[in-house]
Amino acid sequence: MSASSALAPILGHLRAERSRTWSIIITLYGDAVVPRGGTLGLGTLLEIFAALEIGGNVVRTAMSRLASDGWLERIRVGRNAFYRLADKGRETFAAAALRIYGPHRQEWDGVFHLALLDGGDRDAARSALEAAGYTPVAPGLFLAVALRPNADAVSAEVIRLNATTDAESARRLARQVCLPERLEQGYRRFLASFAPLRDAFTSGVAVPDREALVARLLLVHEYRRLVLRDPMLPAALLPEDWPGHAARMLCSALYPALLPGSERWLDENALNQYGPLPAPDASLYSRFRS
Repeated sequence: MSASSALAPILGHLRAERSRTWSIIITLYGDAVVPRGGTLGLGTLLEIFAALEIGGNVVRTAMSRLASDGWLERIRVGRNAFYRLADKGRETFAAAALRIYGPHRQEWDGVFHLALLDGGDRDAARSALEAAGYTPVAPGLFLAVALRPNADAVSAEVIRLNATTDAESARRLARQVCLPERLEQGYRRFLASFAPLRDAFTSGVAVPDREALVARLLLVHEYRRLVLRDPMLPAALLPEDWPGHAARMLCSALYPALLPGSERWLDENALNQYGPLPAPDASLYSRFRS
């Protein structure tokens, strides 16, 4: 298998999913640019997106919108434009990074948390419950497996209960309420798209540096889209064949394999307003390691 044939399913997946260009830009900055100082020239960005078969006009339009919406800051040096993530973009990706790259181990104490709306501002209570980790299961009724640290901020106009059940019923309940079928299908499409590239590496196929960067960008982007919708249930509540496990293992194998070539391309081609990008932060090499 050649490098180009290994990348074909990935680019096909991108076209099929209709990923928005602005979202891929945020992924690029968070994954590859922030560890190298945070600023990238528009010319470098256009070259990367040309490899994704996304035209320059589309990229320029997306960059302008991101800047006007407060996601990016633009720096002008003569006729050249350079961009970096604004506070909004940095904070958003930093929060996502914990779920994308960090460990997913989660213990469960065997308790389901139930919440019933009880008058008052129902919209505000609903928003607070969802922010605390609850999922709606019926009109006015919410369920959570593990509460987030901000759970205490939930309105007092909510009746909260704890419930337990046997192990099999707990798994059935969690799957029915917390694991939408489209999430499972998304993981399976992800595996089908990126597994050929893993197989290419295993068989010794050499992937050119720019293609390594493209594959790394799309790997993180597509995984990010799934993992941010994933409730991250404890292993005790997941089906044995839950494809999220295999997707995580695939990322753990592919990401470090793609790093050398992709970072080499950035070393040799990527520019900020001062010249070549600085060396990456050492934390880059700890991603997907646990």
